[in-house]
Amino acid sequence: MFPGVSNRKRFSDLSEQEVLALAIASEEDDGRIYLNYAESLREDYPESARVFEEMAEEEDEHRRRLIEEHRRRFGEVIPLIRREHVAGFYNRRPVWLVENLGLERMREEAAQMEKDAGQFYLKAAQRASDAGTRKLLGDLAVEEADHQKTAVQLEKDILIDETRLQEDTTARRQFILTWVQPGLAGLMDGSVSTLAPIFATAFATHDTWTTFLVGLAASVGAGISMGFTEAASDDGELSGRGSPFKRGISAGVMTTVGGLGHALPYLIPHFDTATMVAIVIVFVELWAIAWIQKQFMETPFWRAALQVVLGGALVFAAGVIIGGA
Repeated sequence: MFPGVSNRKRFSDLSEQEVLALAIASEEDDGRIYLNYAESLREDYPESARVFEEMAEEEDEHRRRLIEEHRRRFGEVIPLIRREHVAGFYNRRPVWLVENLGLERMREEAAQMEKDAGQFYLKAAQRASDAGTRKLLGDLAVEEADHQKTAVQLEKDILIDETRLQEDTTARRQFILTWVQPGLAGLMDGSVSTLAPIFATAFATHDTWTTFLVGLAASVGAGISMGFTEAASDDGELSGRGSPFKRGISAGVMTTVGGLGHALPYLIPHFDTATMVAIVIVFVELWAIAWIQKQFMETPFWRAALQVVLGGALVFAAGVIIGGA
C-alpha cells in the first residue's frame, strides 16, 4: 500500500450485496448503541431508557428485513463489511463519549443517527437494480426519516410532563454537582489565591516577565493541586457527585484559568499598563464568580458579590502590601 492511498472502498464501488451487508451491520451497530444508552440511563432516567429500548427494537426489525432480502437474493453468507471499510461513510461517536455528555446529548445524537441512516438508504435505493431491494431500501429511507418523529412521539407517550421535568431536574442537578460546583470552587481558588503572589511579585520587582512566570507557576501548580484534591476527596458513590475524574478535571482546569486571567496581562512589557489590565481582569473575574453562584447555586447575587469581592480585595491588598514592603 502506497502512502496516502486509502484501503477503503468508495460507496459507488460497492456491489448490491455489499450495500445490503453494510446496511445490516449498520443497523446492528445502531441497535447496540441505543441499548447502551438505555443501560446507562436506566438507574437515573428509567423512562428515557425505555425510549431508547423502543428505538433499538425498531433497528432490530430493520436488520431482520435486510437479512431476509439478502437471503432472497444472495443466500446465507453475508459479506463482512462495516462503516470503517467505506470511504466517506458516516461514523458514530463512541458511546462512552456521548454518555459522558448527558441525557440531552444522547437525544441529539439519536436524531443525527436517524438522519444519517435515512440519507444512506435513499442513496442505496437509487443504485439498486432489483425491484424488491429498491423497494425495501426506499421504505427504510422513509422510515428512518420518520424515526425522529417516532422518537418524539415515544417521548410524548412515555415521558409525560411530570417525568420529563423530574428527569431534566435530575440531569441539571448532576451537571451542577459534577461540573459546576467543583469548577466554581476551582475558579474561586485560582482567582483569589493567586492574587497575593502575583501582585506581590509585581510590586516588589516591577518586572513584568518575572511576574508572569510567577503567575504561571502559581496558576498551574494550584490547578494540579486542586484537581488531585477534588478527585481524591470523594469517589462520588455515596454523595452522588459523579465521576471523581470529571470533577478533578473541572476543578483543576478552572483553577488554572482563574490564575492565568490576571497573570497573562504581564506579557505586556509596560509595567503600569500590564498592572491596570490585570486589575480590570480581576474585577471581571470576581463579578463573574458572583454571577455563576447566583445562576447555578441559587446564591443571592449581592451576597455572593460581597463575599467574593471582599475576599478578593483583602487578598489583593495583602499582595500589594507585601510586595511594597
